[in-house]
Order: sequence, then structure tokens, then C-alpha cells
Amino acid sequence: MSKVEIRTVAPDEADIRLDRWFRRHFPHVTHGALEKLLRTGQVRVDGGRVKGNHRLEAGQEIRIPPLPAPGEAAPPKTISAEDKAFARSMVLYEDDTLIALNKPPGLPVQGGSKVVRHLDGLLDAFGTGDRRPRLVHRLDKDTSGVIVVAKGASHAATLAALFKGRDLEKTYWAIALGIMMPRAGEITGYMKKTASTQGDRELMVAARHGEEGAQYALTRYATADEAGRRASWVVLRPETGRTHQLRVHLAAAGHAIQGDGKYVCDVPPLGGVSQKLHLHARKLVIPREGKKPLVLEAPLPKHMADTFEALGFDAGMDMRAIEAQLA
Repeated sequence: MSKVEIRTVAPDEADIRLDRWFRRHFPHVTHGALEKLLRTGQVRVDGGRVKGNHRLEAGQEIRIPPLPAPGEAAPPKTISAEDKAFARSMVLYEDDTLIALNKPPGLPVQGGSKVVRHLDGLLDAFGTGDRRPRLVHRLDKDTSGVIVVAKGASHAATLAALFKGRDLEKTYWAIALGIMMPRAGEITGYMKKTASTQGDRELMVAARHGEEGAQYALTRYATADEAGRRASWVVLRPETGRTHQLRVHLAAAGHAIQGDGKYVCDVPPLGGVSQKLHLHARKLVIPREGKKPLVLEAPLPKHMADTFEALGFDAGMDMRAIEAQLA
């Protein structure tokens, strides 16, 4: 039996659910046993009682009560040849510090209730133990595109800090309903999470400055092309990283993203094209000390490529003039 100990949440562990953090550090403790420890207040975060779905923040302290020693070592996790090949097929770029993947729509980044297959689990294809890559940021389940995982704790901490700052440049493509006016500009405001949840994560709503839980959000946008009055191809650059920020901002501007059933507007969705979410993490530009920035780009998923073709948008056009408007 171990003694009471206090563990600090590492930077690369921010936003991980407590139950998944616990499973990572104490795999021999069953989910049922953890739930009992939480109910009785033996496991606490910053001295307070929490539930297993509590999302951790870097620097928080987790109280670990005396735990039974692990018995016979559990067999190592295995990943099927099919999943290993699938994980490898997503690779856009790899070096000694990171792996860039093109996440398909519909694949959750992390596991949860009734979620069996997720990106975090597929990372076993690249190594186990200390060699296993670590998540450093997130994409919504239905958002496709570039996502980066780090090799090792030190690289994870460096990348996690970049994603929290403003030195790393993120560019998204979306099909917005209707025509954005003006064609380029900024969307700003405060938003907060609601107490209730819908679907995979919390629902975000508009908030007032100073309101409890309110967070400032800034998105820059520029219109790359239009399909009559029906839809716009919008290039987006989030300067802050709030949950569902781009989806909330476009819906609030009256031009929700095609296929978004959670954040809607008065403009009806397009007919005759896919009803999947049309939001794609197109590009990441990562600064590197003493080197040129690393530019990572992900091709469109099939449903968005098909919609681009149907609307007459050219995904291969030179984007430099459009992206210059986001600076």
C-alpha cells in the first residue's frame, strides 16, 4: 500500500479528464475503484472534490490516497494492424520532436463515455511508454485537419506553451452560410461554457465582460470566394483558443458553418451537399529557434472537397493575398 502523495499536472496534460489522467498514471486501479475514491473525497484536485470528467489545468495539484500496489503486471496494450495502418496513414510530417497528423472528421481526439476509437488511443502505433507521442492541443470531433503530437515530455511542454501563446499561426477553412459582410475583418466578444452539456463537450454561449466564466475571444477572417448568395469560403485565424470558438463566432455573425447542428443561424443549410461539419484545420505555422518556421498543411477531407467542387471553389488557388488580410 502506497502513502498519500501530491502530483502536479504537467503542461502537456492540460485539458485531460481526471479519470483518463488517473488511468494513464495508475493503470492497475479500476474505473470503479476510482469512482469510489472520488465519491468519498479521497482523490481531490487543489483540495476540492471533483468528478471523473473534471478537465485538468496545468499546475493543479492532485491528491492521491494510499493505493494498493499493482498486482501481476497487466499485459501490454496492443493495437491492431488495421488501426496501426490507419494511424500511419494520417501522418503529414514527422521529425525528432513531433508528428503532424491529418485528423479525419468524426474521429474524437480523446476517449470518453461510449467512445472506443480515438486519436489518443491510436498513438500507440508510434510507440509505448516514454516513446509514446503526447497530445498538446485538440480539435473538435467533427473538425478535420492538422493536429500535432509531441515526442517526449520536454517537446510536449514547449509545444503546449506555443499553442497557448500567439506565436503559433493557425489557419482554418470553413464553408459559411450566406455572404460575410464585410468580406474581411474581426469577430470579437466574450463567451462561456454552460452548466449543461450537449453531445461531446460543453455548449458555449455569449457572455458579458466581467461575468463569471466569461473569456475574451478574437477571430480574424477573410473571404476567399463566394457561391452566389448561398455560401462563402472563409479563411479563419483564431487569435485565442476558446472551445468551439470559430463555430460560435460564425454563428453569432449570422453565418453558421455548413453542417453545424450545434451552433446555427437564420440562414438555412445548403442542400445537395454533405451535412457534415465543413470546418478544416488547414495550416499550422510553428516557429523554431534558429530555423525557418515549420509549415504544415492538410488537404481537405472528401466531403469538403466535394462541396468545394459543387460550389465552384478552387482549393488550389494562391492564398497569399487572402491570408495577408488576416495579419
